[in-house]
Amino acid sequence: MEQYVVKGGIPLVGEVEIGGAKNAALAILAAAVMTDETVVIENLPDVRDINVLLNALSGIGAVVERIDAHCVKINGSTINNLRVDYEYIKKIRASYYLLGALLGKYKRAEVALPGGCDIGSRPIDLHLKGFRALGSNVDILHGLIAAHADTLRGNHIYMDKVSVGATINIMMAAALAEGKTIIENAAKEPHVVDVANFLNSMGANVRGAGTDVIRVEGVEKLHKTTYSIIPDQIEAGTFMFAAAATKGDVTVKNVIPKHLEATTAKLLEIGCEVEEFDDAVRVVASKPLHHTSVTTLPYPGFPTDMQPQMAVVLAISEGTSTVTESIFENRFRYVDELSRMGASIKVESNIAIITGVQGYTGARVSAPDLRAGAALVIAALAAEGITIVDDIYYIERGYEGFEQKLESLGAQIEKVLSEKEIQKFTFKVS
Repeated sequence: MEQYVVKGGIPLVGEVEIGGAKNAALAILAAAVMTDETVVIENLPDVRDINVLLNALSGIGAVVERIDAHCVKINGSTINNLRVDYEYIKKIRASYYLLGALLGKYKRAEVALPGGCDIGSRPIDLHLKGFRALGSNVDILHGLIAAHADTLRGNHIYMDKVSVGATINIMMAAALAEGKTIIENAAKEPHVVDVANFLNSMGANVRGAGTDVIRVEGVEKLHKTTYSIIPDQIEAGTFMFAAAATKGDVTVKNVIPKHLEATTAKLLEIGCEVEEFDDAVRVVASKPLHHTSVTTLPYPGFPTDMQPQMAVVLAISEGTSTVTESIFENRFRYVDELSRMGASIKVESNIAIITGVQGYTGARVSAPDLRAGAALVIAALAAEGITIVDDIYYIERGYEGFEQKLESLGAQIEKVLSEKEIQKFTFKVS
């Protein structure tokens, strides 16, 4: 099993380029099969989740041609199977986007119940409620979600809870439904807007994405397009917090600063300097950092996907901080791992009370999920001595070339496969 071995204590300095947004890309890849014409998608992140979904699309008969690591051509006219029971698809949360895409186009779909990181329950009842409102029958049979409709008709749908996945799924199905759909209390995340823009570039009529009311006027069919995915705000934020934790100076390039406002605000609050450019953000942590309080909220609030990275920085900042997790109930599973490295964190219900310590010390830790895994790497970069991070396949689900990008900023990090390689690394850096 692959691991990262890290020698910490070195400030990260330099520039790093951010890839395309994984969460936008997954939905856009699913939506790409909604036309029978060829779609070209650019700025695709080359990460495990994306590759799993591309294999699943090939598995149902779509023509998938990888132009290069970050560009793919997809043609959905050859789809011959509307049952996605592909074994790997269960491993990724975004498999449910194939429901909205296939239901919209073919009025029928069967997709395996999704998996992904165990960060708490993410029920799909809102997705199913939306499909039913559009006139579809939906059942869960033998581990599959089965949806079918004679006709999809637009409707007025109120979301009981803000849900990115359900907003996108309903938007996709509604794009090819008859008449008008209004989605109220819709999610406003940047990747919701990106999917709407992508659908519109194929001839859909989606208005209001980025606000809490999305209006979709159904069209008869969609056409070919070439589309470039937005930069990944979570990858960008991860590097911003890595700069803060290591007392570094990092310029994060190819970003949309507006998408990073909540992250930037917290970094400024704890004492970092943040400089914004048109498509870059520079984070400098030259002074001692201090405590703050953070609550995760749907966009434009502080993202739940940045919560572990924020906690890692606060745990080595002066004073007592609180982190309140209002989105997922299992999002503090990294706390025990961080405690091994010397953090002082007490979790009560959905609140972590963090008392700042002088610094971390190297230890052997295990990534419990994607974002917490990245956060433990940040802690390792800030720690004194050697840290080994196990279960890095979680991290590779959402970060492309993570160790190479960190190395380019001066980090001493290596991906290893055995104890022997760990010893070799330790000998080399000591």
